[in-house]
Amino acid sequence: IVLADEINRSSPRTQSALLEAMGEGFVTFDGVAYPLPRPFFVVATRNISETHGTFPLPQSQLDRFLLSFGIGYPDRPEEVEILVRHEHGEPSLRPVLTAGDISDMQHQVYLVEVARPIKEYIANIVAQTRASAEIVIGVSPRGAVFLQRAAQARAAMQGRAFTTPDDVKAVSPAVLRHRILPRSAEPNSAAKCIEAILSTVPVPL
Repeated sequence: IVLADEINRSSPRTQSALLEAMGEGFVTFDGVAYPLPRPFFVVATRNISETHGTFPLPQSQLDRFLLSFGIGYPDRPEEVEILVRHEHGEPSLRPVLTAGDISDMQHQVYLVEVARPIKEYIANIVAQTRASAEIVIGVSPRGAVFLQRAAQARAAMQGRAFTTPDDVKAVSPAVLRHRILPRSAEPNSAAKCIEAILSTVPVPL
């Protein structure tokens, strides 16, 4: 697991190395490829409020992140809890899952069925991102695969062995908004584009 804080402060060369790791599952040093341990995934934050000392992330790298969330600020009870935990020093952490646990959960996700109408629904949503006049760059085929995978994961978390249109709709904003380039530069324009598409694409019965 790689934790990358403010990933857009990394140099383009560092970003390129991370892109290789995320895309290929190995790293190259001095011409020799070293496979990464499994499971491997990246959790990253991005500073969007500053531009000094930051480097834009290429679309190909953003496309390799399964989900994108806005963290925002904690609410009052959560902030009080943060203060409690830090009162006598840095809080200690302990693992709650092993690598084997994560691999087992990933395997369970792969077992969730996706019916043909759900696959077509996903394809129609993705196609609409490419056809929309409000979007300059639409979702890639990788994005469609990740949308299906996220829907499978949601179904598995709810104890189901099959996906529904609600699974797809629920995960679409987090899966798709960082994969499109809206024509408008207004805040939340990507989220608004995805919301509009979900409201117009017919839902399978």
